Amino acid sequence: MSKGDDPFDDRPVGPVLSVRFGAALALVVLGIAWVVFYYLGPRPLRLEPSGPDFMTEIARWNYVIGFGLFFLGLIVAAHPTTPLGRGRGVVVGMLGCFILGLIWICTFYVLANNQLDAVPVMNDLRQSNLIVGIAFMGVGFTYATKWE
Repeated sequence: MSKGDDPFDDRPVGPVLSVRFGAALALVVLGIAWVVFYYLGPRPLRLEPSGPDFMTEIARWNYVIGFGLFFLGLIVAAHPTTPLGRGRGVVVGMLGCFILGLIWICTFYVLANNQLDAVPVMNDLRQSNLIVGIAFMGVGFTYATKWE
């Protein structure tokens, strides 16, 4: 009996590439692009900041926007109509987010003493790196709620 033949299986079976998956992918890419663009351009800690004035004015809030878009994209991808929201994708998303959060926090603590300035983005975030790591784990819990 295949997955679609079971009358008691009420899990949604959607197309592999849905509009929701496209939106999730777009949010993830936009979040990464926002952080990279801000870090390489209008960041005030650079010698000669360049880029849009509004990004320079909101300073570190750019990281909140970028990581927020990234994590929102991962949360949208946890919906059962996307590949990461059903079957083994849920486990991959859940464990992936948990492990990335743990790696992010451990990397911060290992490098916190004197080598953090060499790591892009982490050097600007300082103690906020803990929030990013915990946010990864929080997104992992959104996948955990979809696991059957």
